[in-house]
Amino acid sequence: MEGVTFLEALFMSLLLILFLICVTQNSPSLYRQSVATFSNDMFFICIQEIGSAKEDAFRRDLTINSLFFNINTNSLEDLTGRGLEDLKKGLIVTPLPAKATFLDDPLRVLRAIRFAARFNFTLTEDLKEAASDEMVKSELGSKISKERIGHEVDLMMSDKHPVNAMCYVRDLGLFYVVFAFPAKPDPPVPDKCDWFCASHIEVAWNLAHLIGCSVFSGGSDSKLQDEHRRLCWYSALFTPVRNTVYLDKKSKKVHVANYIIRDSLRLKVSDADMVVNIHAASEKFPEIISLMESNENLATVKEILDDEYLKIPTELVNRVLAGLLLREIKDFWRVALFISILSYPEVDNASDSLVQQDELHRRKETYIRIERSITDLELDGVWKEKPLLDGRAIMGVMQVKPGPIIGEWQQRLFKWQLVHPKGTMDECIEWMKQSQSKRQKLE
Repeated sequence: MEGVTFLEALFMSLLLILFLICVTQNSPSLYRQSVATFSNDMFFICIQEIGSAKEDAFRRDLTINSLFFNINTNSLEDLTGRGLEDLKKGLIVTPLPAKATFLDDPLRVLRAIRFAARFNFTLTEDLKEAASDEMVKSELGSKISKERIGHEVDLMMSDKHPVNAMCYVRDLGLFYVVFAFPAKPDPPVPDKCDWFCASHIEVAWNLAHLIGCSVFSGGSDSKLQDEHRRLCWYSALFTPVRNTVYLDKKSKKVHVANYIIRDSLRLKVSDADMVVNIHAASEKFPEIISLMESNENLATVKEILDDEYLKIPTELVNRVLAGLLLREIKDFWRVALFISILSYPEVDNASDSLVQQDELHRRKETYIRIERSITDLELDGVWKEKPLLDGRAIMGVMQVKPGPIIGEWQQRLFKWQLVHPKGTMDECIEWMKQSQSKRQKLE
């Protein structure tokens, strides 16, 4: 390009930019949008019409969310004509026809459920009909990202009434849209899995209110208690599928609950792992419960815990068995105990039998007894206790090289500390030296 031609083009471009700036600064009907580049600000003219306040109100998801506050008159403005009335009556209604509102943004279905559950409001019949519509469900499953769905669900589970929300999700036929299952679960998911899951969280809610805040007292700060509560509801909801697995891309068996939380809802991996851990610990608690309640299978459990280097005194079998489990589940042991009490002993029809107050009270009393027994054994926080000897020290005392044997002795050392809660490092070393002599004789 010749020098003169280039300068002319540059000059015309600058004139155009100046013209646009003048227009956007002085025109009442146009406003500017700017975006920063590496070294300059570029301006764009927004040609979208600004709707009126009334049009904006009718575009809202719900009438109770369409109210405006007029700062000039210090008053509420109900431009849909029914927001205040619906608020007084406790109704969840869409400003425009519900189906059209949901098809415009299918996530509004879950928002409607969340607000209904939070405020204990009622979904109107036309809204429920629209939410149950196959086209709306299809759009929700295909057009809304899993992250947005998961965010709404997590807000429900963190709110005051998660049971109401899950019952709405079930009753509106949205359960399998929201909680997508993996292909080929093993064993196959039962036909009424949505009803079983919702029933379990409902019973868990009732049982937790009978017991009180003890279930979530594992943490001293409120945030940790809220986290315990939230993951407790997820664990209760997916209790019916706690033993259901599927094969992932690497042909590895993965729990379905893990898949739903991690892949369907796109929540934190740590949430998925913790729910699976709670389920696993809840299945180990029945043995501890029967042992603490009636010394059932005491000899068998002692035989399993004993080995040639460490014999567990009969009166301390309970402490060792419970301590080993608490070291695995840590702060969430009360939640795992709660889920175990919720699930065992199994009944023929959980949804019918467990709603009976006498059955709930029996399980409440069992929970309180076992929790008290564990705290009386001074096991709450046992997972925080540091081992008296680390791996390097064990290698020195036992005269062994690095390998799996170190892990075995670390486990054995933890059991020794459970048996000797006041034991010192010197006493521990002396026991290990005696064990070393036995080991050499056995070899």
